[in-house]
Amino acid sequence: MRLFTKLQRLYHTVKPLRLEQITYRIRYKFFPLRKLSYKSLVCHATNWIWSGPEVLQPSLLSAHKVCFLNLSGNVNTVNDWNNPKYEKLWLYNLHYFDDLNAKNSLERLPIQYEFVKRWIKENPAVSGNGWEPYPLSLRIVNLIKWYNRAEINDPEVVDSINVQAKALLKQLEYHILGNHLFANAKALVFVGCFLQSSLAAEYLQVGLKILEREIPEQFTEDGGHFELTPMYHCILLWDLLDLINLAVITNNKELLLVLPLWRRVAEKALYWLRVMCHPDGEVSFFNDSTMGIAAAPAQLFAYATSLNLDFDTQPLSTLITLPVSGYSRVSMPEHILLFDHASVGPDYLPGHAHADTLSVEWSVGLERVLVNSGTSIYGLSQERLRQRQTAAHNTVVVDNDDSSEVWSGFRVARRAYAKLLNADVQNDKVTIMASHDGYLRLKGKVTHIREIRVDSNNIAISDKLQGKFINAIAHWHLHPDIKVKQLSDYELQLFLVSGKELLFKSSSPLKVLPSTWHPGFGETTHSSKVVTKFSSSELNMTISIL
Repeated sequence: MRLFTKLQRLYHTVKPLRLEQITYRIRYKFFPLRKLSYKSLVCHATNWIWSGPEVLQPSLLSAHKVCFLNLSGNVNTVNDWNNPKYEKLWLYNLHYFDDLNAKNSLERLPIQYEFVKRWIKENPAVSGNGWEPYPLSLRIVNLIKWYNRAEINDPEVVDSINVQAKALLKQLEYHILGNHLFANAKALVFVGCFLQSSLAAEYLQVGLKILEREIPEQFTEDGGHFELTPMYHCILLWDLLDLINLAVITNNKELLLVLPLWRRVAEKALYWLRVMCHPDGEVSFFNDSTMGIAAAPAQLFAYATSLNLDFDTQPLSTLITLPVSGYSRVSMPEHILLFDHASVGPDYLPGHAHADTLSVEWSVGLERVLVNSGTSIYGLSQERLRQRQTAAHNTVVVDNDDSSEVWSGFRVARRAYAKLLNADVQNDKVTIMASHDGYLRLKGKVTHIREIRVDSNNIAISDKLQGKFINAIAHWHLHPDIKVKQLSDYELQLFLVSGKELLFKSSSPLKVLPSTWHPGFGETTHSSKVVTKFSSSELNMTISIL
């Protein structure tokens, strides 16, 4: 890549950042937390008992064996806590201590206790991955829940939680913001309600001040989390439900003051989640989304019910448009379609964005048919980049470029902005039209317009490209369970596991190619995709339920 192009990409990546992000990034770059001055205090823990649900799968298999992201490993020596042979995300998971509150946690109490004590002994402040602010935040909450649920009585553990909170307080993630800063605040609120010490009030006040700012910022008026990824929506909703639960359990006066607001936000977020789920009960794969990382939607709904939250459980209407988030759902008796006409995320925080603008997902009955590729990996690999690119989604690639300039692991330079042009229901038939400007940066100044028409047995999608282009290709990714038979250049027959059959037609020749689907981190499933080249400025496809 030419130097000018690199500089241009960097400029468009940095330009939307907030000043505080840049300031804190410089500060943490040149003045990282290298040591922590502290005195061991005689800290005591409050005696409330945590009673939140345990939903995650166990990850601590024995005192020395763990499994994260579908990859097993051993922690036998001090060096294994930061073993460079593992990816950064895997090492982060090692330090989260999610197992302390995973399913049937009390059955593993002896090995959990040994693991916690080893961590305290072998991870001195502030050395290694475990002392970075995000794993600090998650581990602090997990330790507090576990300590009070299991009724541990160990001053060394309480003192370690206090030291970890001090380290977190000095590294709050204002350079990232978003879900990271929310996790920091949640941890501080938990510590403030847990410790009986002079520092508890400070932790609580800082945490609540951040939440006061971030909850209205991060949860949109239509209920969605502003990073616009269903998986992270589930993570943040779980955090919010935990905070609601903490307020109820502790009866803390300061938490009770903000509890009504937290409940209202959570109720809207629960509705948003219902809209963005497939009939199989799992989330759609827009942006960084996959299964098995966050709590499943059913688990979130059950948690909310246990907290007496009032959210709508009635059947969803035929057409729902989430005006702020930028997603639409069409619900027919036999099938549902989800349509992405959203921004890639907040301008200052597009790290979990994919170049998937105007993509769709479609289910027939309980079976997914059209799927986005999902997310199986973070980091800086070519595979991570491929999964974020436009060709990995059910939308159109123009002149071999992406609708948004995704690069590195979590970067976006110039990005697409979408506009909903029409959303209408007449005689049980739905029409939705939207456009995006992501290809205006290309020489031909292309605007992509997608119109979707849905009735009881069909979806019809018309893609129009206004402007000049050399080539354009529509990609349609099929769920791995779908079997494909080519009937002609323009027709395919799709066979579902349920026995249902679909007819796929296009105005241009269809080609079936191998692809992959990623239903979880570390998971790759072979699948098929259908590609169609534009022979003019317009391309039409229909899929009918036979």
